[in-house]
Amino acid sequence: MFKFILTEVRGPVGIITLNRPEILNAWNAAMRDELVVAFDQFENQDGVRAIILTGAGDRAFGAGQDLNETKTFDADRAEEWVAEWERLYHRMRTLSKPLIIALNGVAAGSAFQVALLGDFRIGHAGVRMGQPEINSGIASTTGPWIMKEMIGLARTMDLTLSGRLMDAEESHRIGLINRIVPQDRVMAESLALAEELAAKPPVAMRLDKQRFREMTEAGFRDALAAGVRIQREAYASGEPARMMEEFLAKRAAKRA
Repeated sequence: MFKFILTEVRGPVGIITLNRPEILNAWNAAMRDELVVAFDQFENQDGVRAIILTGAGDRAFGAGQDLNETKTFDADRAEEWVAEWERLYHRMRTLSKPLIIALNGVAAGSAFQVALLGDFRIGHAGVRMGQPEINSGIASTTGPWIMKEMIGLARTMDLTLSGRLMDAEESHRIGLINRIVPQDRVMAESLALAEELAAKPPVAMRLDKQRFREMTEAGFRDALAAGVRIQREAYASGEPARMMEEFLAKRAAKRA
């Protein structure tokens, strides 16, 4: 049914795997659409009581946006792009079931943001996380919102403006990774936690998650409105397209 993701059910746990390992599970519009459908399916499946989101391969949970898609955007397409993220992020935020992110490598840019929208994150010592969008000419709007909610303004400014990636130890120290386990234990530990959470009272789980969403909704909506305004201005300037072409050229040269 899906082209860019995989889904399976193990007992009370639904598992979604981002499945573009050849480009480090980078997003495109079709993958985002498929994720919304998969989350809908597991949300409406009574036997599924918890969800795990992970990435295929052992190099990345997700490298963020597929720049081959966004380098072609104009201001109008950039506004549509913000709406695509709104659909995915809203779907994740309105899940009534706990969501665990199994980090099997890099989580960068929008993949970092998606990881932070989970309820728990389990990773290994090789995981790196951060918001490098500025390095490819992408202005950040939803990223600073979710980071500020979790780690405060000073660290948010550091990560957004420097574009650096944190190692697993730093991410764990500031509370963004809940548990660090051996790499070959990430999925097993995620499944064990998912099964533990799946056994919790479902009404209380739904209401607790609903309240967390209510507490952060105003900031989420502000970030989306800012995203439309800021991305239209950014893409109208032509800078993102130029920077992405340079970024892709440098990456291709390193591989040659």
